Amino acid sequence: MSTQSSGLAIETAGLVKTFGETRAVDGVDLSVPAGTVYGVLGPNGAGKTTTVKMLATLLRPDGGEAHVFGHDIVREADEVRGRVSLTGQYASVDEDLTGTENLVLLGRLLGHHKKAARERAGQLLEAFGLTEAAGKQVKH
Repeated sequence: MSTQSSGLAIETAGLVKTFGETRAVDGVDLSVPAGTVYGVLGPNGAGKTTTVKMLATLLRPDGGEAHVFGHDIVREADEVRGRVSLTGQYASVDEDLTGTENLVLLGRLLGHHKKAARERAGQLLEAFGLTEAAGKQVKH
């Protein structure tokens, strides 16, 4: 697998995770191009969360391999964790802050200097077509 040179953000081959006798993830092959938004859908118990946890280095796979931005999720876990962030489906933002303020706050919590966090917030708002809402409180 050569994810970094292939333009893939995520690439897996035969990814497996078992819990006792339960095979939660059974040979997942996945290729996600960099710069895309990708949804993973399926019924409860299909292995979606387990797969994402492996990609975020929170669980170690029992088989197969995976790379995130060209880094092996097992051998280069620190590099992977330095490039990804994971939040649950019920994570929220501060409704009294603006979109920009929420993103800057998160950037600062991740260790970015204020200027860099503000610049990245602007990039993200533009990338997702939210520049018109950037200065509005989230609750509005």
